[in-house]
This record gives sequence, structure tokens and C-alpha cells, in this order.
Amino acid sequence: MATNKVTTNVIDMSGNTGGLVWAKGTSAQRPTGVAGDLRLNTTDSRLEYKDNADWKRFSEGSAAGPTVAVSYLVVAGGGAGGGNSDSGGGGAGGLRTSFGSASGGGSSAETSLTVSTATNFTVTVGAGGAPVVNAAGNNGSNSVFSTITSLGGGGGARQGGSSSSGGSGGGGAYDTNGAAGTANQGFAGANGRGGGVNGGAGGGGGASEVGDANGQGQGGDGLSVSITGAAVFYGGGAGGGEGAGSSQKAGGSGGGGAGAVGNVTAPVAGTTNTGGGGGGGAADTIGQSGGSGIVILRYPNTFTITVGSGLASSTATDGSDKVTSFTAGTDTISFS
Repeated sequence: MATNKVTTNVIDMSGNTGGLVWAKGTSAQRPTGVAGDLRLNTTDSRLEYKDNADWKRFSEGSAAGPTVAVSYLVVAGGGAGGGNSDSGGGGAGGLRTSFGSASGGGSSAETSLTVSTATNFTVTVGAGGAPVVNAAGNNGSNSVFSTITSLGGGGGARQGGSSSSGGSGGGGAYDTNGAAGTANQGFAGANGRGGGVNGGAGGGGGASEVGDANGQGQGGDGLSVSITGAAVFYGGGAGGGEGAGSSQKAGGSGGGGAGAVGNVTAPVAGTTNTGGGGGGGAADTIGQSGGSGIVILRYPNTFTITVGSGLASSTATDGSDKVTSFTAGTDTISFS
């Protein structure tokens, strides 16, 4: 089709009572365009314009622009297990969610965030605590979505040392106490049980229960959240290390790693993207790493998310919503 170019500097339409008819089409039909192009997006019935990089909506009602209600799951990195004889299991990363009925630490689900489409928001996926040798476990790193921060899981204790508090607390070594979790994020790690045949280290706390809740030395269970459309457990505490001849202590559901047994059975790392704690060491074995966290956002499918290059992410559709999962990195995001 030929293009008609207007060469006059002023177009006076004041004598007309109608309106301009813009080019229109769905979000999928957007042309590449150049800066300054205008069109009506028939997917959401809104005018949009092309800036130097992207198609953007015109603001409505205020400079802040339209808003979108976002449900979230923010899980921090799990803590590492202690690295020494009968060392404590790592605590799970803190868990905060607005989806469903429950959140971490036995609290009710939080309120979804209503955010502006004209604003950038930070997303950070916390790493799990690094593995250690003959030392207390390292805490996991925090995960963030906008104003929501979940704290990294606490590291498990080594023999004669202290465990660390965190989103969920690290377990104590056989001769030390477990550490506290954080309110509305996770539970405490368990105390050690002393030496001997029935002794051993404490399990790390989980998102839904304390360490040792399922048996001596076992990690606390995580929490099942269905924000993706499927029920998945997140935030399991890790099992504590045990002496030779004992049974291996399991991690909690939600990615918690099992503890070591003597110098025969190695501890297990927390599962990636669950925030599970790392298994505690035994007989001078390594304390295993915690699992990395995850951030998941759910929002109406009439909106589009723009993700910075520093984040690894994927987006799927569930019913009338989109679900974007962030599995590593840190950067900003925005909605349009």
C-alpha cells in the first residue's frame, strides 16, 4: 500500500467531532516499528507507542500508569551443612508467598503486590551456601522481588561451634544447639543429641516445621506451593551428620539434603531452585552446599513482562495467567 506523507507543519482538525482511527492489531501482530509509531493494541484495547527499544502503553489516569496485581513466591538460598564430625544440617532458605493459603514459618499467605507498569523492579535469586571443610556451614543468600525479601538459610554447626540463624535456622552439631528461623519465613534448626550410639547432629529447619520434627537428625519439611499450576515443595531443611553405624538422616521435603554417616556415606547438597539446606558432614567430611532459591511471579496474561539480561527466566501460561520463573541472577524487570 502506498504511503501518503503530510508535508504541512500544522493539521487542523478542530472542525471535526469524530476521532483519528489508528493502525491496530494484537500484541502478537506488533510490527518492528520505529520510535514514535502509534497503534491500538486490540489484545488489551489500549493505545501504545514505540520508544527507542520497545512498545509502551500511554499512561492512564496518572504518570504511574496502569497497575498489575502480581502473586509471588520468593525462596532464598539454603544454608550449607557444617563440615566436621556429626555436624548440623543447613537450614532452608526463607519462603514468602502470596499464593494459596499459607506462607513460610507457619504464617498465612501474604497479600499480592499491585505494581505500576511504569516502574522497574529488582529480582534477585539467592545462591545456596557454599560447601565447607572443618567449619560451620555458610548461610545462603537472600532472594528479592521488589519490596519482598526472603533471607538465606542458616548454616549448620560444626563440632564445638555454633549454627547460624536465617530464613530457617541451621541445625546444631552433636554438642551444640540449633539456631532460630525468621518469623513468617521458616523454622528453627534442631539441637544436637550428644555423642554415642544414639547421638548425632540436629537437622536444619524447614519452611513448614522445625528440624528433627520427623525423627532425630532429620531436616524439617518444606511447604507445597502451587503458583505454577502444579504442587511443588520448596524450603526443606537438611539432615544432620551421624557417626559410623547410624542410619542416614534425610532432608525434609522441598529439596533438603541428607546428612553424612561417618566417613562412609557422603552428605547430599540441597536441590537447585528449592532453597533446600545442605547435608551436615561427619567424620571430618565436607558440609554440603545449600540449594539455590527461586522467584516465581504470576500475573494476568493481558500483561507482558520485560526481563533484564542478568536474570535467567522462563514464562509459561496457566489458565488466564502467565507464570514467570526466575532461576538465577539479578536484574530489573517491568510490566507492560
